[in-house]
Amino acid sequence: MGFDVGFVPYNPDGWGPPEAATAPSSLGGGSASVPFAPFSRSDKLGRIADWTRNPPGPGAFAAARDTVFDFAGLEDSVGLASADDSSFRLVDGKPPPRHPRFGPRWRFQQRPQLPQRRDEEVEARRREAEKERARRDRHWQQNRRTHHQFNRGGQSSSAKPSVDIQPEWSVKEQIPFSSFSKLSFAVADQPEDLLVCGAVEFYDRAFDRVIPRAERRLERFKSRNFFKVTTTDDPVIRRLAENDTATVFATDTILAALMCAPRSVQSWDIVIQRVGNKLFFDKRDGSQLDLLTVNETAQEPLPEAKEDINSAHSLAVEATYVNQNFSQQVLLRNGEKVTFDEPNPFATEGEEAASVAYRYRRWKLDDETSLVARCEVHAVNVDPRGERQFLTLNALNEFDPKVTGVDWRKKLETQRGAVLATELKNNANKLARWTAQALLAGADMMKLGYVSRLHPRDHYNHSILSVIGYKPRDFAAQINLNTANMWGIVKSIVDVCMKLGEGKYVLVKDPVKPQVRLYEVPNDAFENDYVEEPLPEEEQVRPFSEDVDATAQEMDAAAEVEATGTTAGADGDAEKSGEAAAA
Repeated sequence: MGFDVGFVPYNPDGWGPPEAATAPSSLGGGSASVPFAPFSRSDKLGRIADWTRNPPGPGAFAAARDTVFDFAGLEDSVGLASADDSSFRLVDGKPPPRHPRFGPRWRFQQRPQLPQRRDEEVEARRREAEKERARRDRHWQQNRRTHHQFNRGGQSSSAKPSVDIQPEWSVKEQIPFSSFSKLSFAVADQPEDLLVCGAVEFYDRAFDRVIPRAERRLERFKSRNFFKVTTTDDPVIRRLAENDTATVFATDTILAALMCAPRSVQSWDIVIQRVGNKLFFDKRDGSQLDLLTVNETAQEPLPEAKEDINSAHSLAVEATYVNQNFSQQVLLRNGEKVTFDEPNPFATEGEEAASVAYRYRRWKLDDETSLVARCEVHAVNVDPRGERQFLTLNALNEFDPKVTGVDWRKKLETQRGAVLATELKNNANKLARWTAQALLAGADMMKLGYVSRLHPRDHYNHSILSVIGYKPRDFAAQINLNTANMWGIVKSIVDVCMKLGEGKYVLVKDPVKPQVRLYEVPNDAFENDYVEEPLPEEEQVRPFSEDVDATAQEMDAAAEVEATGTTAGADGDAEKSGEAAAA
């Protein structure tokens, strides 16, 4: 059997195949069935034909014959094309980048890139997963501390309302704080000063130059009395109510608590009395509003054990004591005072009252509703132009730098903004209330003092590290306190209470949820449950320089007077004298 060479066309006119060559019938009978495509000189060519393909069966010979020139879908052609591509190189006129041949950077770049990149991606995903897990854990712990915080004796006091809710009380309104943020009300006219009572002293400008390196010891002012009289017990407000001067009566402390309610975390309550067409906003005796909160809006809660000097209650009493003594120490002690229309309405004859002036101011809310509030200013000052300015004096206290994370003695001179930012984060509600009270009182300047303990475990002795002054409106803008929103909250609560009937109500901040509830209570509520607030000077502050024998004699005399009053059935005057002897 010989080898069939096949049909080979002959070209008698020259070299190469003839111009019109006819293929034999075994190859298709003509050139029409042979695929042909024009190629340019820049195209890369692969195989022309592949005769090594084995047809899958005897019946597929014709199909295989037609596919010898078809390389579509063949993976080997791609491999051959890539192999051929390796022989071609792109001519680039740019010089190659220069790599350093020495140094740690060159050694670092010589490491294998693909395995390292793969390891970095896995490590990055692992770190992201850990961050997400830690974030969920922090969120869960925060919610757990806020909603389910327990101590040794049971549920923590921060999760309890400020007043015991009785079962016979009925809920009239429940207002979430989210609705307060949308309120806005602009008071049309400037407030009108109806009366100014009391006497104030001048501010000592030497305290503006106090720095941590030259700190001043905080003194105690036991001889001066501070009054926390509620609205209905104020004789001036009673006189104004009898003359129909306004329809709503309150104090600056109560109004500031309402205006800054969305920033509050701890529970508080306000007693509201509807008498005829008048509203009186009161506070209970020994209310939470009489004490200053410490680290109320901080992320980490304070311990709740009252015997701990850093507990919430102990720090509140300490902050109130520090604030009162600071407001009297930064005054000039030359005996010069500025008196007003009437003397202090709460001080008796011969009693030394603290430097404070009460401004009874009236705001017009609408055509039928006007509000009168008793506002406090603590000092006066004379500006360079010779005009008199009213000042409010408040003090921030530092108890332990490890808790807040900022040491005032090291940061106040160099990073004063960081210290203030930390206080705004931990005491947002307290600073907002002070600013609201300064705005209500029409103060020209508010002085903030930074008072710290001499030692973190000594809550008796303190030092003044610095005193900084702010204009109330500028400071309100700095802490994002909107005046229109403040008055919108007050106006909405007044409108709600005006729709109720005559009687007594109590507005309670929920200890857990950001909302307030308005309860209707009996008329004799809160009248027989008076608990006298312990004085900070007696309970917490005991001067170390006092004589021990004299103290023992005072305690024996107090005990003897108390025993005598108990056995003999002394009257109220004898009990009062016994309490004075104990003090």
